[in-house]
Amino acid sequence: MLASGPLRAFLTLLSVVVAALPAGAQSTDSVFPFKVHEKKLANGLNIVVVPTDYPDIVALQIPVRVGARNEVEPGRSGFAHFFEHMMFRGTDRFPAEKYNDVMKEAGADSNAYTTADFTNYHTTFSKADLETVLMVEADRFANLKYEVAPFQTEARAVLGEYNKNYANPINKLLEVQRDHAFKRHTYKHTTMGFIADIERMPEMYDYSRTFFDRFYRPERTTLIIGGDVDPQNVFALVEKHWGSWKRGGHTSEIAVEPPPTGAIYHHIPWSSPTPTWVTVGFRGPAASDEKPDMAAMNLISGLAFGQSSPLYRQLVIEGQKVDQLFAYFPDSRDPYLLTVMARVKRKEDAWAVRTAIQETFRKLRDERLPADRVTAVKSRLRYSFANDLDNSESIVEALVPYVALYDDWSA
Repeated sequence: MLASGPLRAFLTLLSVVVAALPAGAQSTDSVFPFKVHEKKLANGLNIVVVPTDYPDIVALQIPVRVGARNEVEPGRSGFAHFFEHMMFRGTDRFPAEKYNDVMKEAGADSNAYTTADFTNYHTTFSKADLETVLMVEADRFANLKYEVAPFQTEARAVLGEYNKNYANPINKLLEVQRDHAFKRHTYKHTTMGFIADIERMPEMYDYSRTFFDRFYRPERTTLIIGGDVDPQNVFALVEKHWGSWKRGGHTSEIAVEPPPTGAIYHHIPWSSPTPTWVTVGFRGPAASDEKPDMAAMNLISGLAFGQSSPLYRQLVIEGQKVDQLFAYFPDSRDPYLLTVMARVKRKEDAWAVRTAIQETFRKLRDERLPADRVTAVKSRLRYSFANDLDNSESIVEALVPYVALYDDWSA
């Protein structure tokens, strides 16, 4: 919807933003000025190595291409997020307690998160423990083991997490928005899953094993390793410890979302006093190796809804109708939503705020954006991105969404 007229007119201006990461592996003029070394093992595992000048520290990110998007079977949502928890349950060789001891001795800080499109495991540790960490991580990705009792314990913990998260009205609002915005695509449910599925999860031990067997496979996984490392040494160590991991072959048929047929309005009443929030969402573009539309939409978010935008000045500074205004547009493998969120001071102004946001979208469609503002926001995005690359962990973390979402990310 927003890719017409003015958007296409300035896509060429944006190309430097889109090209930044791929070119960064080759050019010191890029916003990503680090050499990237890549290798793919025979089993399909991808390896990305980024040497940095930060001594003695290594950062490891392991994005796996499984998220809520892959949960296509009715009644079985939430398992991608569930395994974010279960992956710390241990193996025969390294039970949970031993795994934790090994990582603690390495000074490792390990965690994970789940998105609609991928699950990412990350840790930072000392250079001396590189082989140990690669060995332990290889074991848990290939040989995760858990029995019925700990599975059910974790499933009940996930239900508690859901109840806590969605007692927050903003989280509930975004959950309802997704449910109404998508009819067929699995973006309809959040990464936690539908509540009815979470409640039944303790009964689905056998299916959990099937889910793990399908999706935790080398061809879906990338190791991104950065820091005080030698690429050839890293490649050899990964081959040694990860090369025997068996390739899978499962594919998910993701339903194609039909084009929207009109506006959808939904009001969420709340049982206790809470600030009034207004959200307006439009279908956005997907990650694409050929089209820079997603990068263009990120630029639009800053131009139209950032703190220097006319709308922010109208609603927050001058009109005093809103005290928070921002756009939310996560990178996604399939078309998702560009959502504008506004916290309204007086609930009576909610409709006027909604109208002002929609009018801004109309102007984006019908009017050309000022070139000087486009240039300024583009420069700010480049500076902000480059400024965050101040340690090995942030450097490899910056690559995660590109590796996880794009088939030809380094082209």
